[in-house]
Amino acid sequence: MTIILIKAAQLFLSLSILIVLHELGHFIPAKLFGTRVEKFYLFFDIKFSLFKKKIGDTVYGIGWLPLGGYVKIAGMIDESMDKEQMAQPPQPWEFRTKPAWQRLIIMLGGVFVNFVLGFVIYMMILFVWGTDYTTKDDIKYGFGVTKTMEQYGFQQGDKIVSVDGKPFSEVTDITSHLLFRDVKEIQVERESGATETLTLPEDIGTQLFEAGDLPAMAPRTPFVLDSIVPDSPAEKAGLLVTDKLVNINGIEINYLTDLSFVLKNTQAPEVSLVVERNGENEILKVTPSDDATIGIITKGTDPDYVKINHKDYSFGESITKGAALGYWTIKDYLAQFKYIFTKKGAAQVGGFAAIGNMFPPSWNWKAFWAITAFLSIMLGVLNLLPIPALDGGHVMFLIYEMISGRKPGDKFMEYAQLVGFILLISLVLFANGNDIYKAIFE
Repeated sequence: MTIILIKAAQLFLSLSILIVLHELGHFIPAKLFGTRVEKFYLFFDIKFSLFKKKIGDTVYGIGWLPLGGYVKIAGMIDESMDKEQMAQPPQPWEFRTKPAWQRLIIMLGGVFVNFVLGFVIYMMILFVWGTDYTTKDDIKYGFGVTKTMEQYGFQQGDKIVSVDGKPFSEVTDITSHLLFRDVKEIQVERESGATETLTLPEDIGTQLFEAGDLPAMAPRTPFVLDSIVPDSPAEKAGLLVTDKLVNINGIEINYLTDLSFVLKNTQAPEVSLVVERNGENEILKVTPSDDATIGIITKGTDPDYVKINHKDYSFGESITKGAALGYWTIKDYLAQFKYIFTKKGAAQVGGFAAIGNMFPPSWNWKAFWAITAFLSIMLGVLNLLPIPALDGGHVMFLIYEMISGRKPGDKFMEYAQLVGFILLISLVLFANGNDIYKAIFE
């Protein structure tokens, strides 16, 4: 329960910061252009508010439904669906009477703040905490690779020398590069010391994703049994923590990646574990879980096997490196959409529980800000989608107006806003429904 509360507190604080700053991105340009802002709310105030106070023309408040926040701008068709106001004669302080370019800036303000905030946080993280990295020579036993990677010439124990002809210094990030960055070739160093350049197909990311071969390459660490998960397949089969694992299905298990490789690629419903117990070998029949695990925990990573280096940055370096990190975060996030719009990807879409689980089980400011930066960029990208009820929907209609010289009709905008709102609610219900399903059945 304590872990859940800590994660929930981090999620609540992160989203509160992002929502308030996003809405300020709309509020400030609206006020600068002389547009009246009637409400500024953290969370939604359906029927009632937890807190509200009117200052000038604006009511500032906190709603009870923590699904976002909003600013209500006078003379604008938004999620409030205020038809009475729109039926009145246009007033000079209203959104609808402002030039299209001003309205465009007001609508883009929130997204602009999201992106700037993400970049600034990344710069701050690098300046305050620096970064950790692992090079080829820091992984003593090389990488364990998946079946998919073996098909293209990779071998167990390979080390990464370069990616697409460039030295690769953050080798533990190789899976994200394969998924999102169109890697064409990787030069590897074999256990013998020889090097070889291997070519990958254009759809290597899709192949790995569909096969469930993630991570595609993981550092090899010696297999040392530490504990067994209660009520797991391993415990039900009679495995003891004092047992020494000899092999699975006749394959010797020297590294943790050997275990995951065998379990993922076994077609039979059960596997045969040969263990040494009291000086004699015994065979145990184990039925792996749906996620190809049997419920055993190995000892943590020894720095002798995987070394982690640290680098600090000056203020100037943190700006350029943080900007680069923000750029690649946006690019990688956009690349994820090709996986989301698949049957398997849709099943993995998560709601608030999934986002909350991104945070660590104990309070860690570096992790908190890193996740907040990612969420800020994620919200910026999502809000740019051309869906009515999102900023991107309003921007789409404004661009149409600027090109054609004609405003969409109020009735059309009302219907579009309603359709967009229904679509968004459906997506929220679907994502959080996935969370509930996973909590019950997985």
